[in-house]
Amino acid sequence: MPNANKPTGLSPVQYLSGAPWSGQARVYYIASTDTNAFAIGDPVASSGSADSNGVPGITLATAGTGNPIRGVIVGLGTREGLMADPNNLNTTVAPATKTQNYYALVVDDPAVIFEVQEVGTGTALTAAEVGLNANLSSGANNGYASGWQVDNSGEGVGSTLQVRLLGLVRRQDNAFGQYAKWLVKINNHELAAGTAGI
Repeated sequence: MPNANKPTGLSPVQYLSGAPWSGQARVYYIASTDTNAFAIGDPVASSGSADSNGVPGITLATAGTGNPIRGVIVGLGTREGLMADPNNLNTTVAPATKTQNYYALVVDDPAVIFEVQEVGTGTALTAAEVGLNANLSSGANNGYASGWQVDNSGEGVGSTLQVRLLGLVRRQDNAFGQYAKWLVKINNHELAAGTAGI
């Protein structure tokens, strides 16, 4: 049975210690002038700015070698204390054209492991790639969740590749091949130095 093509970006599942993810995240600010669309599951990077209360700013991460990641969005809203848009409770995204600032809950702990889907093009990753580093591939959100995936081209040992491939998600509906679901750790992290793949 082929793997389902259902990208949702990066989803936190546990810590390197083996403990399940606790749900903890930190609040970050997205300026109304930022022209990127954001969704739950998108990786983000620091923007080098903050709001008037000192909440640190973020922007959408850039896919590819040498582009560090601050963390992954797990909640979005238009107020610092409200992870929702009170004018539209049905939305889970921040549009590219914004009429107001947004705030995001971001999992920025370097020790968190995420589940992410592999792209459906190129040569699929195999068991031989476990332990190597890889980059992410950007993708537009579907109106609800992120379209980012793990790229299956260019994996290697480089310490500035974006994620470490920790293994395949072990479920009956998942197998090596196109659209496989992988467990990864952010390797090129803004808060921790990247390491070479093995």
